[in-house]
Amino acid sequence: MRKAVIGIVLGLAGAAQAEEVVIAALGDSLTQGYGLPVEQGFVPQLQGWLDAQGADVRLINAGVSGDTTAGGLARVGWTLTPEVDAMIVTLGGNDLLRGLDPAQARGNIEGIMQAADVAEVEVLLVGMQAPGNYGPAYKEQFDAIYPELAEEFGSLYLESFFAGLQEGGETPDPATLRPYFQADGIHPNAEGVARIVEGIGPQVLALIAQARE
Repeated sequence: MRKAVIGIVLGLAGAAQAEEVVIAALGDSLTQGYGLPVEQGFVPQLQGWLDAQGADVRLINAGVSGDTTAGGLARVGWTLTPEVDAMIVTLGGNDLLRGLDPAQARGNIEGIMQAADVAEVEVLLVGMQAPGNYGPAYKEQFDAIYPELAEEFGSLYLESFFAGLQEGGETPDPATLRPYFQADGIHPNAEGVARIVEGIGPQVLALIAQARE
């Protein structure tokens, strides 16, 4: 009888360990998969990459095209359902396109991180870099948002969504990246997404490991 009880307990422990990790990908059109067939978008391709690594994980596409950091903050509450164990946050590109105040973006992302903290959800924060046309002060303030908040909240951090397109960590000549983007020059095509997924994938594996702790 005792052996049977021990077997049941061990079986339940093994089942608990095997439970899939649910990750919400909170973002804008880059996350949503703008301009691509559903199966070629970022979330489905990342899901496929993780499946190939043997990760027991399910991704939720919480990307909304055109969303700013304010939009992400407004919907983070209902994104963080009880089933969500972790979150990938990729927001800020539309703030840059509109030239919005970096202080507002910082406050919004901080609010998202606080919501995740309250929900006890692990976060991978993906950074954005401002273009130089807004001036050095703007760029310095905006670029600092992500690493500083990641450190403050103890979250995982990836410098750029496009890290997978950067050979050896160096910023490539924009001309060499054209084959990886759609005609608008902003959104990656299917091949570009595949490379982006290879760049972000290892950090997502680390996120899954954190969520299981």
